[in-house]
Amino acid sequence: MLHVMKRAKSTPRPAAKQVTARRAAKRAPAAKTASKKTASKKTPAKKAAARKPTPKKAPAHAPAAKQTAASKKTPTNKTPAAKKTAPVRRFAARADLGAPVDGFFLKQPSPQREILQELRRLVAEVVPNAAAAIKWGNPFYTLDGATVCAFGAHKSHVNLILAGPPGTFDDPHQRLIGAGKTGRHLKLTSLEQLPRDEVRGWIRTAAKLAAQKH
Repeated sequence: MLHVMKRAKSTPRPAAKQVTARRAAKRAPAAKTASKKTASKKTPAKKAAARKPTPKKAPAHAPAAKQTAASKKTPTNKTPAAKKTAPVRRFAARADLGAPVDGFFLKQPSPQREILQELRRLVAEVVPNAAAAIKWGNPFYTLDGATVCAFGAHKSHVNLILAGPPGTFDDPHQRLIGAGKTGRHLKLTSLEQLPRDEVRGWIRTAAKLAAQKH
């Protein structure tokens, strides 16, 4: 009896351990396959995310490039605008234009009046056929429209104006002044300053020059 009980105790019970081992063995492949499946499902998502191209940003200077391209366009041939010519200034004719010279001499104060009267007498002596008329407020003496000489009255002096280009009149004493292209003049402040002989020669020369213009 004792011997039988010892044998019973000494023999192991494999049933419970084997069952658990077998169950564990069955569960291990299933877990591995499940983990493989989940791994295979996750990796393509990562690869897809990695392959997804990033959108390119437009450069900040793109509008400027368009502007420069627009500015480089070849200009069309435009006809230049015609230059505006300045209007010709026309002065109103004076009321005394062509008037007789007598009133001019009468209204002058002394000593200008005496100087002008003597110059008038010398012109009549040298060029008796010269026409006298008021022009620009002063007496002008002409031959067929060409100016011989003119008189100018000022506050303190009188001018004898001689028409002719530079070098026309012989002036050894350098009495004539002015370097204009159309004439020179003699300035007188008193009757005593009047060089009558020289004035006669200058008027004669001016009359010859006026006669040559016809």
